Amino acid sequence: MQIEKKSEVKAEISTASMPDIVFMLLIFFMVVTTFKQFDGLPVRIPDAESTQKIEAGKRDIAYIWVDKANRRMLDDQFVAIEDLSPLVYSKRTANPKLVIALKADQNAHMKSITDVQQELRKAYALRVNYSTRTK
Repeated sequence: MQIEKKSEVKAEISTASMPDIVFMLLIFFMVVTTFKQFDGLPVRIPDAESTQKIEAGKRDIAYIWVDKANRRMLDDQFVAIEDLSPLVYSKRTANPKLVIALKADQNAHMKSITDVQQELRKAYALRVNYSTRTK
């Protein structure tokens, strides 16, 4: 007499709730993710009578900060004055629509700002925006 084998028991995981779990994870990561923004240097931007907003995307702007201690930053990186021109030139060649936003402290030395302007001229960066506050 031969004994027949019963059908095998299959252990499967139910995938019916998989879309719910995926959407909960997606919403969780969307809520907790923060995008990096440039901190820059602590500068007090001078006042202006009138201002004009630049028509460029966020990727088309490079920020240069100059504080009252004559420190310079280019997009969250401290740079020496002699390194500014090559860095800006490489950014400009990668993105021809690049606009330089110069954020200088109102108590910064004019020599420091003039040095930055000269380095920007060497890099052929002629689209410069001087950031100000409205009164």
